[in-house]
Amino acid sequence: QVQLVESGGGLVQAGGSLRLSCAASGFAFSRYTMKWFRQAPGKEREFVAQISWSLMSTRYVDSVKGRFTISRDNAKMTVDLQMNSLKPEDTAVYFCNAGAFWGQGTQVTVSS
Repeated sequence: QVQLVESGGGLVQAGGSLRLSCAASGFAFSRYTMKWFRQAPGKEREFVAQISWSLMSTRYVDSVKGRFTISRDNAKMTVDLQMNSLKPEDTAVYFCNAGAFWGQGTQVTVSS
């Protein structure tokens, strides 16, 4: 049974930091490019960051470059998103993704 379970969300003031984690199970984690998406109220889900399975190459949406860092641990089957210098516009539900698999999401709220 495939599972992606996000954790680490919460309420933080602007300028603060949060670290999201996604624990994966039930599939060949090390073979998947892992991604984070987010969805703000009334908006479509958008891509945030990804990390490849092989060379650990990363890609980010422009709005988070220099502030967010994605990392993975294939042995532990986890993918993290370190979020620094958070802004109110980062407020959203953050989702972990692996191909067709999605987590349930974790809420991040940044107050101004």
